[in-house]
Amino acid sequence: MTSQRLARRSLQTRLALAYAAGFYAAGLFVLVLVAVPLADIDAAVPKGRPSAGAITHTGPGIGLPQLLAGSAVALIVLIPVALALGWFVAGRFLRPLRAITATARTISSGDLHRRLDLGEPADELTELGHTLDDLFARLQASFDAQRHFVANASHELRTPLAGLRTLLEVTLADPDADADALRAACQEALALGAHQERLVEALLTLATSDRGVTRWDSFDLAGVVEEVLATRRGPATEAGVGLIEHLTPATIAGDAKLIESLVANLVDNAIRHNHAGGHVEITTRASGTQALLTVTNSGPVIPDGQLQRLLHPFQKLAPDRHGRHRGYGLGLAIVHAVTQAHHATLTTSARPEGGLSISVRFAHPT
Repeated sequence: MTSQRLARRSLQTRLALAYAAGFYAAGLFVLVLVAVPLADIDAAVPKGRPSAGAITHTGPGIGLPQLLAGSAVALIVLIPVALALGWFVAGRFLRPLRAITATARTISSGDLHRRLDLGEPADELTELGHTLDDLFARLQASFDAQRHFVANASHELRTPLAGLRTLLEVTLADPDADADALRAACQEALALGAHQERLVEALLTLATSDRGVTRWDSFDLAGVVEEVLATRRGPATEAGVGLIEHLTPATIAGDAKLIESLVANLVDNAIRHNHAGGHVEITTRASGTQALLTVTNSGPVIPDGQLQRLLHPFQKLAPDRHGRHRGYGLGLAIVHAVTQAHHATLTTSARPEGGLSISVRFAHPT
């Protein structure tokens, strides 16, 4: 606080000295402009004898010494006057900046809903205020999203832990539990642990994607897709979903692990939110200076208004007719985060006959 106040006073002092120097220079210029002609006139008149045709003046006159003395006194008096005027003008100009600083300090202390709301006049300080208001709005949205994310993550992590605790308590409370019952309880505990492990891995992937890409390597997008599909053919067959591939080489630059996570989440989403006899079509191709990945799947009809919501963490579709919530609601959020980290373009559209069509457009490495 003290350093900020000293910095503010220092700025006002510098501005005051600059304005005072301007005022003093203007006053000096006026004095010189008036005094020099008068001195010339005084020097041109002969001593003791008026010139022919001159108007006689019987009153007291101003001699050159008096003029110089008066000018020196005026210059001395002008110094504090110029300093006072400079300090006053600097304070007037810095008053909106002080208001901006005070309001910004209040907002930064926790009141993110408050805004500067600077009105007229429309000048550089007003433009600065509008820029800060936009920044505060983005910060508020970011903090709200973070709080929402933490609350949802806590709930999702607590659910399998509560189920695991209940399972163990019920098993231990049964005095007649035999080896088969204990083995079944252990298998269910392992399933709950695997569920929690997958959720934590998804959260870590999302956090890594939000952090951005730290290493850029060139690789073939079609090769990454082929590796992902090799591990998804079994689950797709079990779900009765057919995988259709149209893979052509397309070189991109980025983090291969994050791109693999993007492809895996797109394919997993397409298989999970599908129906028996459905299909998933995966396409990679080079298009001019860009590389394109497209995943299209059949499935339930999705309203257009739901697409943007699904790009945020822990946003799920409605449960199916058996009341099951499939997935964690992180798949498309991870896809969105990885896309932003690679400065790519994500396009989503709901198919009229059901399902989604999602395209990711990457720039070719330069």
